[in-house]
Amino acid sequence: MRKCKVCKEKFVPMYNTIQPTCSPACALDLARVKIKKEYKATTLEMKRANKSKGDWLKEAQTMFNRYIRMRDARNPCISCKRHHAGQYHAGHYKTVGAHSALRFHEMNCHKQCSACNAHLSGNIIEYRKNLLKEIGEDNLNWIEGPHDIQNLSIDDIKEIKEWFKYKLKLYS
Repeated sequence: MRKCKVCKEKFVPMYNTIQPTCSPACALDLARVKIKKEYKATTLEMKRANKSKGDWLKEAQTMFNRYIRMRDARNPCISCKRHHAGQYHAGHYKTVGAHSALRFHEMNCHKQCSACNAHLSGNIIEYRKNLLKEIGEDNLNWIEGPHDIQNLSIDDIKEIKEWFKYKLKLYS
């Protein structure tokens, strides 16, 4: 006696001892499931292969932002120093567009309420005052100093994404 892989009914194999299903209908269902799994796997692989550098950057930025919000979960907004029930962002002191070298630098990014980040354009004056208290004058001067333009490869970006994914798991 064997158990059908589709309907889970017990049956006696008619053709050979490795017959996985009890009937041709169950065999067709099993074949459809296998084909669907294979199609899904190949489609996923094709999507991964066709991702642009921008797609990988977006994924890495999402992982980095999640990490920053988790790291600073108990802290108030870096700019207004308030705790509230609203949405929080991972606010960059030096913007990603203007300072790409600091995009994934942890000292340049802190938990910030959406009001300060979006509506007050980062509330940058208060951000700087509180950042000075948080990281010190030397680190703030380093952030405000000149930085080389960073041209990351896709492999570098994947590595950054995995690094912050790992760090996120440490906080969970």
